[in-house]
Amino acid sequence: MRHRLGTLSCLVMTVAVVGLMVPAATAGQATGAWTLPRTPDGHPDLQGVWANNNVTPLERPEAWADKDTLTDEELAALQVAAADAVGDGDALFGDQLVLAAIEGIEATSYDPTTGNYNQFWIADRDFTNRTSLVIDPPNGRIPDVTPEAQERRREAGAYRRDHPADTYTDRPQSERCVSFGVPRLGAGYNSYYQVFQNADHVVIVHEMIHDARVIPITDQPHLDEGVRQLHGDSRGHWEGDTLVIETTNYSPKTNIRGASDSLHMVERLTRVGPTTLNYEVTLTDPTTWTRPWTAMIPLMGSEDPIFEYACHEGNIGMEGILSGHRADERAEASSK
Repeated sequence: MRHRLGTLSCLVMTVAVVGLMVPAATAGQATGAWTLPRTPDGHPDLQGVWANNNVTPLERPEAWADKDTLTDEELAALQVAAADAVGDGDALFGDQLVLAAIEGIEATSYDPTTGNYNQFWIADRDFTNRTSLVIDPPNGRIPDVTPEAQERRREAGAYRRDHPADTYTDRPQSERCVSFGVPRLGAGYNSYYQVFQNADHVVIVHEMIHDARVIPITDQPHLDEGVRQLHGDSRGHWEGDTLVIETTNYSPKTNIRGASDSLHMVERLTRVGPTTLNYEVTLTDPTTWTRPWTAMIPLMGSEDPIFEYACHEGNIGMEGILSGHRADERAEASSK
């Protein structure tokens, strides 16, 4: 039985356990007897629930700067160190787990900030011998940000410091149950996707805040430049057995790893085995990064359903944040 954790509420959660452990040698590879399933129109059938529980960090850690892959012995040591790092302590989200494991191997301490989750809420992770999800640039690192992006981020940070909660719109979209952004490359926590497909559309449902992208398979042009959307405007087409999705027309309110509304994103979905869907994404934004970059994640199939992410259910955090800030303002005013 495979187990994972499906969140039913952002703050008060009921879970269904589902986890996936995939041998390093088989991740992303087809089996010899497997035949690619196809829909009635002849294209690959990508439908189903797919999980990103990969332990591989997005960017290659400095400790692995000269390594594209780990040896079997290094991978085994990493798995042991990761298990030791988790224990019964706080949840290690995303890349925290592998960074903690590396520090454990190097006999140094790792002291994550105490949060409101423990490891119970995190799905079992998939180990492979890759050292980064970023495959381009070859160093496995996201390119440097441009001076323009640095200034943009500085201004945004200054605004957040001066206006932390004037209104609810000053709070992050994730906190407001709007969106965590698409694509969300984080692993192990609400990192499941469901694909629906017919001859002229593909729908990708994201477990985190139940974002649903309805993507037409068409050669029609993108929307007019003046039409901007939070998740952009997507168009899909087939290149052989790979579904290619191009997205433009992002809103200025979109925040995908700090990119601007000039972002151009290309996603490639290729089914390479009975339980493996390779997901590759290239992000291009000359106003943010000095060059395009690409990450590839092997998504693993699951037989279990995605449960509703009822973010607003019991979400009293926003009320507390705003009322607390009003109290701070009154205290400051009375002290003058």
